[in-house]
Amino acid sequence: MSTKDRLDLIKQVGEEIIQEEELKKLLESGEELIAYDGFEPSGQIHIAQGILRAINVNKIIKAGVKFRMWVADWHAMANNKMGGDLEKIKIVGKYFIEVWRASGMDLSKVEFMWASDMAKDPDYWKLVVQVGKSNALKRFIRTAEMMGREESLDKLTGAHIIYSCMQVADIFKLGAKITQLGMDQRKVNMLAREVGPMLGYWKPVVVSHHMLIGLGKPMPVETQNLASLQNDKLQRTIAIKMSKSNPDSAIFMTDTTEDIERKINKAYCLEGDIKENPILEYFKYIIFESFEKLRINELRIERPEKFGGNISFKTYTELEKTFAEKKVHPMDLKAVLIKYLDQLIEPVRRHFEEDPNARKLLEQVRSFQVTR
Repeated sequence: MSTKDRLDLIKQVGEEIIQEEELKKLLESGEELIAYDGFEPSGQIHIAQGILRAINVNKIIKAGVKFRMWVADWHAMANNKMGGDLEKIKIVGKYFIEVWRASGMDLSKVEFMWASDMAKDPDYWKLVVQVGKSNALKRFIRTAEMMGREESLDKLTGAHIIYSCMQVADIFKLGAKITQLGMDQRKVNMLAREVGPMLGYWKPVVVSHHMLIGLGKPMPVETQNLASLQNDKLQRTIAIKMSKSNPDSAIFMTDTTEDIERKINKAYCLEGDIKENPILEYFKYIIFESFEKLRINELRIERPEKFGGNISFKTYTELEKTFAEKKVHPMDLKAVLIKYLDQLIEPVRRHFEEDPNARKLLEQVRSFQVTR
């Protein structure tokens, strides 16, 4: 595969890349490149963490980059996920991996690494301290939204500051020349680019993937808390991203057909509105990326002749244009989305029904009280 083709694949993943020219040089270098994404195990996994993440990881792998998935269990503990219970967090981490196994992620080319194993290495903590010494406290406080927080100082704990230092240290201990995380992680990745050369490491290329928005009506950005954010995409991400505390804000990876129908039918989708439209986002980032898995080569919407008859789309751009012209009704979109989402979720549901280990993990996760 040519450098251009490899770069194009990664650009499909990155809503923003800092910097593209640096990424191109890395791809041309001939060295073995490592990209990583990290996740806090917390509660049940929604479709953006499941299917969308599998799509993105597989593209990075196809581009010839080795992928390391960072199971950030200590970070989840610091962030008080699952009440800060590390053993519960580890169980949730194993459950996540089972979801990806059933979602089509190429696990033969993904290395899972656990923060709790790295925590046994004194050199890791030495690097965490070095990162912490690199900047004044206010610099680390500004990365707090990476943990899903836009809180005032009196609500941030010392653990949140340690978390920031750990996440920067993770990049270099994992040997990751590419960070492939969501837009909500942008600030800490920029900190890593600043700190890396100071500590004798590299400037990681930041490939920030799109954050799928929640199914509800987008809420306005709270300018009081987010006024310091200069990046429009980051403001948007924090304002309207999915929330596990609101189960109807997303499709979860073991939702029933009835769950999917209920959530999609009540989802926000204003006729002709192509901005902040969760239904269109599901088509763009999941359905049109899953044609091969769905065994289709076009999106076909069936409807009576009095409503315009059947209509097909080869690309998302065609669908978006037609919807903007109000030639496709939201209910037509929702009906076909329900059908295809159910097909994509079905192998995951079946895996958790038929595999004893997976079934036990899901039962345990469901029994845990989710904290944030």
